[in-house]
Amino acid sequence: MPAETRAGGSPIRVAIVGAGHVGATFAYALLLSGLASEVVLVDTDRDRAEGEAMDLAHAVPFSRPARVWAGDLAETAGAAITVVTAGAGQRPGETRLDLASRNARVIRDVAAGIARHNPEGLLVVATNPVDVLTRIAQEESGLAIERVVGSGTILDTARLRYLVGQELQVDPRSVHAYVIGEHGDSGVPVWSSASVGGVPLEAFAMSRGIPFDDGVRERIARETRDAAYEVIRRKRATYYAIASGLVRLVEAIVRDQRTVLTVSTLVTTDHGYRGVDGLALSVPCVVDRRGVAAVLALALDERETAALSRSARVLAAARRSVDEGAQRRA
Repeated sequence: MPAETRAGGSPIRVAIVGAGHVGATFAYALLLSGLASEVVLVDTDRDRAEGEAMDLAHAVPFSRPARVWAGDLAETAGAAITVVTAGAGQRPGETRLDLASRNARVIRDVAAGIARHNPEGLLVVATNPVDVLTRIAQEESGLAIERVVGSGTILDTARLRYLVGQELQVDPRSVHAYVIGEHGDSGVPVWSSASVGGVPLEAFAMSRGIPFDDGVRERIARETRDAAYEVIRRKRATYYAIASGLVRLVEAIVRDQRTVLTVSTLVTTDHGYRGVDGLALSVPCVVDRRGVAAVLALALDERETAALSRSARVLAAARRSVDEGAQRRA
């Protein structure tokens, strides 16, 4: 089966800026998905990008027809989507916010270059701290807000659904629950509207004779929050799950699916969330070929509203720190 093409038959190009663990794994998953006819890898380490491109190209006979090569930012031109994974990775003991100053400089340069070469494409940011950097990327690129999409809490949400599914002995794809706010330690599991197949979690658990009280919820929330730390402690980096999440996000865009995903975008009180003032953070959004087509307003309880407000304050403080650091260097 051939790879996807745009309307009119032109090939779909996806550019990936950053050929490290996440970028290369995403490129591999993307190649297997058949969503892109052209995949270009861009990295400051040109040898690394060329080696990854060669290895991926040799997999083409086993997967879907596609052209894979290494290039520079100029070759993001014509890409339907440019996915940015470039930047320093999280080390053992670091939080995502610890990366803010280091990676903000990278994102500023990259976003401006991408917009210059590809003003018509969408920009997806996966570099951490993704919420802070999504807003910086949008400002530096000058692209419309809806066309700069952060990977946000798609991974946190997947981890939450997996753990709930394990607890309730059900396919996690049948679990409907979100993590909102920061992709990080202040992320907020939304228990008040969580369900399995439309049945509230507590009612579903009771029907199966499985305890699901505050203690269970707190344990699952903690394991969701700490998942990256545990993976990094054991294998130094996380990349399979986020690569899979990025493929799902690209699919929603390329196929114009109008899928609801917890991506990072600019959220204001006009979207129905109290205590959030013009920050990029994650809430459920409708994603299609335009990027973020709509921001959805969850009906949060008072505890969740307060927690989201705290998460917003954490992100606001991180952004202030990045801006102050940039001013000192200027």
